[in-house]
Amino acid sequence: MATNPYTSTFLPSSFSSKITNQSTPFITFKPATKSTINCAALQSSSLLHFPHTIDQQPPHQPLQWNFLQRAASTALDMFEGALVSLESHTPLPKTSDPAVQISGNFAPVPEQSVKHNLTVTGSIPDCVNGVYVRNGANPLFEPVAGHHLFDGDGMVHAVSIDGNSVSYSCKLTKTHRLIQERELGRPVFPKAIGELHGHSGVARLALFYARSLLGLVDHSKGMGVANAGLVYFNNRLLAMSEDDLPYHIKITPSADIETVGRYDFSEQLTSTMIAHPKLDPVTGEMFALSYDVIQKPYLKYFKFSKTGEKSPDVEIPLDVPTMMHDFAITENYVIVPDQQVVFKLQEMIKGGSPVIYDQNKMSRFGILSKNATTSDDMIWVDSPETFCFHLWNAWEEPETNEVVVIGSCMTPPDSIFNDSDDNLESILTEIRINLTTRVSTKRQILQPSEQVNLEAGMVNRDKLGRKTQFAYLAIAEPWPKVSGFAKIDLVTGEIKKFLYGENRYGGEPFFVPSDPNSEKEDEGYVLAYVHDEKTCKSELQIINAMTMEMEASVKLPSRVPYGFHGTFISSKDLAKQAQ
Repeated sequence: MATNPYTSTFLPSSFSSKITNQSTPFITFKPATKSTINCAALQSSSLLHFPHTIDQQPPHQPLQWNFLQRAASTALDMFEGALVSLESHTPLPKTSDPAVQISGNFAPVPEQSVKHNLTVTGSIPDCVNGVYVRNGANPLFEPVAGHHLFDGDGMVHAVSIDGNSVSYSCKLTKTHRLIQERELGRPVFPKAIGELHGHSGVARLALFYARSLLGLVDHSKGMGVANAGLVYFNNRLLAMSEDDLPYHIKITPSADIETVGRYDFSEQLTSTMIAHPKLDPVTGEMFALSYDVIQKPYLKYFKFSKTGEKSPDVEIPLDVPTMMHDFAITENYVIVPDQQVVFKLQEMIKGGSPVIYDQNKMSRFGILSKNATTSDDMIWVDSPETFCFHLWNAWEEPETNEVVVIGSCMTPPDSIFNDSDDNLESILTEIRINLTTRVSTKRQILQPSEQVNLEAGMVNRDKLGRKTQFAYLAIAEPWPKVSGFAKIDLVTGEIKKFLYGENRYGGEPFFVPSDPNSEKEDEGYVLAYVHDEKTCKSELQIINAMTMEMEASVKLPSRVPYGFHGTFISSKDLAKQAQ
């Protein structure tokens, strides 16, 4: 049994899917005491364990509020307490129930300082020399109301490798949001998915902006959690969520993790940036989108030179704000999905969710030149009933004047955000877009007998935007857990699986090429965090991508929750980190 400085600040440490009236009032706080996390409890969806304090810092200093601010704060806290009490009478849907969303190994862990000289079984390949970093959602405070997995504060896990000498650490990204909530000792920023739905969501927005107008909180420097993507660009490791600017993260010489701060590319970036920017392996440029859910333009495109100079924004006209989680690049184009999951904030007033599956909307792909300065020449091609949460790659086939897009098509499209009676499916799909006829076609890559849910993964990043033969994708079964990963031949549909074993689950597989100049696209290794739910132990596994056999595993000193996306930074690149 591992010691864990986690407690419940506002709710009992065990509660059902309905928040009860026995919850501690929002405006009451108790001193921290130690508690433990039971590994068996990780199998239960009804047990949560949260930190008294995520690190060993002294208690926060009293806030410098004037008398009117203190009085207003007390009144607003009382209003929130009444709101929480009112909400407790209504069961939460699974998509916003903390007892479901952050149960088991989705539950948060405390920060860990660097642990060196970890136990290695097998031999780590020479090319895997550097640091593997992976992002994830790790809420600092236990939710007082609804919570979706995507709402948690960002935490970066880092395994630093120098031969068979391996170190591990994990730290929360110190976003402006987290800094303020830590100082206040409670969550005050609204949770975009778990809380902002229906009339209570409207009330929470009003509550937050009242606090902001009174100077009790400051949202002027961003509200993001930086929990989704990680990219190493222009000698900086950037942590991202699509609701904010990136955050600059530094890996120290001792293998620790530090937050440098919110990063605006030397005041060039003034809008949010999605968590999946694309790096062109040939030119070194980075391409990105920014979307807005409130005001036009709802979508903008821009790029950065390999030295970090930003291009002017290209406004892409959309009729409604659309969820734009991912996109793709080819050698010459940017591929923009305009799909059926949209934002309609007015639905909250009607008592519903602002994230809507619009069945009357036609899904389509936009094809835009990478060097475009306007969207005037953008080509739009319909692709009926297509929703890809992630796109793995795209390339051009000049002989047929087609663009080929590889993605996992998800149905129901909004099942991640809204409860559905239908089973979720995520089908690996080839989408061909003919630029001459403006017609698209779809083909399921796997044979029907081989179909499995495939989500989270990548192609060889040295081939991004060019034709690739293989993809390495998480086997997301039983959903939302990952029982292994698959290497798929995108031409033949052949699938080779690496399964983690009974009661063992992981996350996104990350492919590290042995040699960027190799003629063999699959010559390299797949890195993946794996957690044993029976023993409550986690490890990093290194698998030979050609043979699909394990080369080495690293025993980690603490539990690593299931998370989102990561990247690998070679020791050579790491030595060039910007200060």
